[in-house]
Amino acid sequence: MMKIKKTASSDAQKSKVKSEDKIHEEIEVMKGMLARTLADYDNLKRRTEEEKISWTKFSSLSIISRLLPILDMLEKGQEHLKDSGLAIAILEFKKVFIEEGLEEVNPKIGSEFDENTQEVVEVVDGKVDNMISEVVVTGWKFKDGNVVRHAKVKVTKVNN
Repeated sequence: MMKIKKTASSDAQKSKVKSEDKIHEEIEVMKGMLARTLADYDNLKRRTEEEKISWTKFSSLSIISRLLPILDMLEKGQEHLKDSGLAIAILEFKKVFIEEGLEEVNPKIGSEFDENTQEVVEVVDGKVDNMISEVVVTGWKFKDGNVVRHAKVKVTKVNN
């Protein structure tokens, strides 16, 4: 009779161990699922934030593109009038653009032409090829490098 009890108790222990092993396996599977779900959530959160920034930048770009010609007119007027009120308005425009993450592209006369941020509007005679002889209109770009408007420049070309 003792052997039967030992076998029954041994079978019960084996069954209990198998049951515990199965539970541990299920726990590990669920931990893996939880880790993947958390990673998916983090990726979704990051993508959503990136899209939000992108849409904000896009909407800013639309408004900025419409305001740049107005700034150009104010600057042309300032060249002729030399008005302090107009100068303040120009500075405020530029301040807003900078706060929106833009920086001015204002190449130096005598510097080499850069096709990434500049556009040639005229080629003039010069002593060296591809040097900027005049900045017709300044450009603007986002700090990440995306150009909103290329600076319009005149460049030199050697004529032999």
